[in-house]
Amino acid sequence: MQTLKMVITGPFAAGKTQFIQTISEIDVVETEARITRDEERIKDRTTVAMDFGRITIDENLVLYLFGTPGQRRFDFMWEILSEGMLGFIVVVDSTRPETFREAREILDTFYNYSPTPYVVAANKQDMEDAWEPEDLRIALRIPRDVKVIPCVATDKESVKRVLLELLYSILETMDEEEAEAVR
Repeated sequence: MQTLKMVITGPFAAGKTQFIQTISEIDVVETEARITRDEERIKDRTTVAMDFGRITIDENLVLYLFGTPGQRRFDFMWEILSEGMLGFIVVVDSTRPETFREAREILDTFYNYSPTPYVVAANKQDMEDAWEPEDLRIALRIPRDVKVIPCVATDKESVKRVLLELLYSILETMDEEEAEAVR
């Protein structure tokens, strides 16, 4: 059995926990706390250490999904969670352009921790005011060879599509022997 560690990261309230909850075959291990700061009342709770989920692709491959806290005050967990990751997903709330700069900074931070394959999940594409994935690519300065994938974190097929795109990107970077072990 081959296991792959993937990290799900992004700004506060982008949809990281929901993304993992939607696809995980186990009850997601969450480390959430009540939010006490009024300026962050987009939601009532926030991840303070990590979220953990798992999905079995087939009898030979299991994905471990580690969700990061989105708030800078918990960024001490980012480097710890990035250890051993084979790829990461940056979840961006497509309806909140005020978070795009932070999303880019988080992307750069994780890539500096470990230059592994990554994809960008353009979340909340079901909302009327969501930015198109290609517009997000421009705003976030994402290279053409990196996928920016439309996503709705509450939709299992949408989340699955994002995970598979990252998995394909990881397999492309592995040498033939490693990739065969995963297949």
